[in-house]
Amino acid sequence: MTEDVYIIDGARTPFLKSRNTPGPFAASDLATAAGAALLARQRFAPDLLDEVILGCASPSPDEVNIGRVVALRMGCGQKVPGWTVMRNCASGMQALDSAIANIQAGRSALVLAGGVDALSRAPLLLSDAMVRWLSGWYATKTVGDKVAALRRFKPGYLAPVIGIMKGLTDPIVGQLMGQTAENLAHRFGISRAEMDAFAARSHACVLAAREAGHFQEIVPLIAADGTVYADDDGVRADSTPENLAKLRPFFDRKYGRVTAGNSSQITDGAAWLILASAEAVERHGLVPLGRIADSQWAGLDPAQMGLGPVHAATPMLQRHGLALGDIDAWEINEAFSAQVIACLRAWDDADYCRDELGLADAIGRLDEAKLNVDGGAIAQGHPVGASGARIVLHLLNVLRREGLKRGIASICIGGGQGGAMLVEAL
Repeated sequence: MTEDVYIIDGARTPFLKSRNTPGPFAASDLATAAGAALLARQRFAPDLLDEVILGCASPSPDEVNIGRVVALRMGCGQKVPGWTVMRNCASGMQALDSAIANIQAGRSALVLAGGVDALSRAPLLLSDAMVRWLSGWYATKTVGDKVAALRRFKPGYLAPVIGIMKGLTDPIVGQLMGQTAENLAHRFGISRAEMDAFAARSHACVLAAREAGHFQEIVPLIAADGTVYADDDGVRADSTPENLAKLRPFFDRKYGRVTAGNSSQITDGAAWLILASAEAVERHGLVPLGRIADSQWAGLDPAQMGLGPVHAATPMLQRHGLALGDIDAWEINEAFSAQVIACLRAWDDADYCRDELGLADAIGRLDEAKLNVDGGAIAQGHPVGASGARIVLHLLNVLRREGLKRGIASICIGGGQGGAMLVEAL
């Protein structure tokens, strides 16, 4: 990177678990609530932003360019451009990277960037057979045509296509994301007990961090019926290894080890950060909390997509002459227990580092005491578009809270990619 890009502030909503019914908030509601609260405490007016960039993997049909919709709803005014980016699980991180690119190119100086998804509102779709039948039905002109069309109708046409299952299935390898986690469990010999223990740790860490007041980035939500949502609501004190062991495998019911309990939750939520150039910091009298020192994207086999953090973070470490141990804190998004554990094993595997990363030897063992110290997506949830922004924001808060300097936030991406950001506290 050339010019420094500073993090001024950030906020997110509570992450709300999908409960098999549309959640209380649309995606734009979530992003507007968190963004408006964040902007209200700044030293500049919302219409002084140069642009608003929002990552979203699953915008609703009436909010396709949700970045513009939310910018207007937050009161940024008609002259502030708003746009939407999509890189699956890293959409929120991509929004940050797009803001960095525009700041460093001189096109922008002050940007609101983040991510959102309301996965509980993912649509149920009509099957192709039903669509074809409806097309024929609407083309009928006579009573005889209609009777003939009705005779061709089959009740099976009414079976819905679950939109989120389509979205979570890789079209190249034909596997659900959870099946790619099973691939990693098999490749690295990760046991069911190890997965469940990691998941239990996530819940326990979130609960401990909540008790200690470590989630001050959360802006409470108030629903139309007056219900207040103040915390991530998928966290469970009873998610112990013993209880998690009772759950049945979900993606490979006969031989699998990946369950709903050791996977991230389907969730609704939004997260934002304000990024600024040095010139904007001076002009508005801002006090930066940190800076994004570098970012990196990588591609890999879609069937092994969970290893994306290894492929993205490694070249960034090399570029800065850093070892795993030189990083004070890590956030690796917990798509699945198996996926995070596999990343740790891949770095410590000489064969993997040689064959897949082109290195002479293993990188080494990441100190797990530095990893996701306040828990992660297994307990908090994974609103796909928001998670990349959330982990960057929380990483910065961890660094500042603990008096640390340098951290990496990294995320695996459906489709076989990885993203990583190097963050420094100020």
